[in-house]
Amino acid sequence: MNNYEFDNTDLKILELLMEDAKRPYTEVARKVNVSPGTVHVRMNKMEEAGVIGKTTLRINYAKLGFDISAFIGIYLEKSALYEKVLNRLKSISEITSIHYTTGNYSMFVHIHCRDTNHLKEVLYDKMQQVEGIERTDTIISLEESLNRNLVLKQLTKIS
Repeated sequence: MNNYEFDNTDLKILELLMEDAKRPYTEVARKVNVSPGTVHVRMNKMEEAGVIGKTTLRINYAKLGFDISAFIGIYLEKSALYEKVLNRLKSISEITSIHYTTGNYSMFVHIHCRDTNHLKEVLYDKMQQVEGIERTDTIISLEESLNRNLVLKQLTKIS
């Protein structure tokens, strides 16, 4: 179902649920002026089309004792090792996202650690032991100033 045709109703539904994914479909339906069944059907269609992947919680890791948020640029020995390195990195639980990139790095990952000792352990005892990683660069985030979804209505050509 790759050819799903979006309209303003779909965009309004998505925008409301991106603000608060726990919002009941009945409330969404009321704000969009459709029935709750319509919201449910459209959400299912968008999920089938691959527009909606999965619903997750946005966690404040610092509140759980993970005070270090860092980005790691990874240089691979050769790009052909990407899949092998990717599969190994997926097993490191401190890594929350992995990106295959252009530019200086072959890969870019986001990790969360309790403190600098934990960061050192993840870097030296886990990541740099992965066969195929030549070296890494670490960038520690001092503050996340913005984390948001796109405003779909402003970016689409649907009128």
